[in-house]
Amino acid sequence: MSGDPSKMTVWTGYFDSRVTRSGGRRVGKDASIPQPTLDALAWAASKVGIRKMKKQPEASHPSRPFAQEGRLILSTSDAKEATGKNSKEGILREIGVMMRSEMKKSMEDGKTDAAPSRKSKQQRSQRKSFRQKSGGQRKKKFGRK
Repeated sequence: MSGDPSKMTVWTGYFDSRVTRSGGRRVGKDASIPQPTLDALAWAASKVGIRKMKKQPEASHPSRPFAQEGRLILSTSDAKEATGKNSKEGILREIGVMMRSEMKKSMEDGKTDAAPSRKSKQQRSQRKSFRQKSGGQRKKKFGRK
């Protein structure tokens, strides 16, 4: 796969805004989102105009083998033709900007909910911890039963 110039591999980690550039993000913050999914990546690629793609959801990046993030394999010629960019970085940026704009649009639509009411805020701050000490029992010391 690595030697085939007709195919381009796009990992979801390239668009994760929580990852640093040195950690593996390949686009700027303005073209990245927190926790991108493979479906969102495929959707953005199709919205940009890329038609020839293949999803591999179980794939993990070689530098992040513990995370099965998934990858998208694109046809290089189709991606260059659809986006009008000649480099992989330009294509990634186009896909990232599309994902980011859709995320912002969906967040604006979802902001119809107001802030929590005052009563629920007070109740939340006064909520008891789920690990309560049982009343009347002394703390056991080591060696005693």
